[in-house]
Amino acid sequence: MDHESTKKDKFIRDYRLKIGNALRQIREKRGYSQDDLAEKMNVNRSTISKIENGKFSFSIDYLSRFSWFLDFDFELKDKILPDKNNTIL
Repeated sequence: MDHESTKKDKFIRDYRLKIGNALRQIREKRGYSQDDLAEKMNVNRSTISKIENGKFSFSIDYLSRFSWFLDFDFELKDKILPDKNNTIL
């Protein structure tokens, strides 16, 4: 594996962990256990755990479902050409 691929893979793993940790914090703030949320989302508890621990590559559909069931918004920010508030979506 070349150096660029290794850097890219690490970047992806780090972002999975970052997103998973954010989802865990929101879930806990809302007072849900992993079992509670899994039941609401109609998925296995292990899926919630894997996502929160960065072990599962999940789709935008899953992120949207988390957003719906946990009642939060997510934003995309441009690191290169930030506008006044740096928000794209």
